[in-house]
Amino acid sequence: MKREMWIAIACLAVGSTGAFARDGSGVAWQDLSPAQQQALEPLRERWDSIPAGRQMSLSRGAERWQQMTPEQRSLAQERLERWRNQPPEQQQQQRERYERFKSLPPEEQQRLRENFRRFRDLPPEDRERLRQRWQNLSPEQREQMREKWEQMTPEERDAARERMRQLRERRQQSRPQERGQ
Repeated sequence: MKREMWIAIACLAVGSTGAFARDGSGVAWQDLSPAQQQALEPLRERWDSIPAGRQMSLSRGAERWQQMTPEQRSLAQERLERWRNQPPEQQQQQRERYERFKSLPPEEQQRLRENFRRFRDLPPEDRERLRQRWQNLSPEQREQMREKWEQMTPEERDAARERMRQLRERRQQSRPQERGQ
């Protein structure tokens, strides 16, 4: 369990603040909180040999781990296990997607998060229908859709989102009528 926790912390090393040295030299072990030290104990002996950026990431991950509920920790461990079971090419694709996401302006990142939440909150049959529609597109069609979206102005994207929202509402309103027939 201790090893799993340490690995999960390493994967969670994104987000909240940690104890960092201001000069970019990393994080001194004694500057870590007791909770961070406990979580990172397996690394204590070689802490000073870990690159500064990695120390900072690990300290942030340890802090986040401590703030998680048991359910959140369990989910994080499940995600880690899924990550480990992926082929290296798929892991690389995910890293690249993450880097592209982080390079987006904060407003666009927020829009993507909201879209993902909306997708996640759809009924399972609607999510599956959208997945199937996407899968049925050829790679060229998918790329054309991506390019078209990227070429849109923010106003055009907002208008497209609004049209999609209205379409969803019309579908939801028609469902009770379909069931009643």
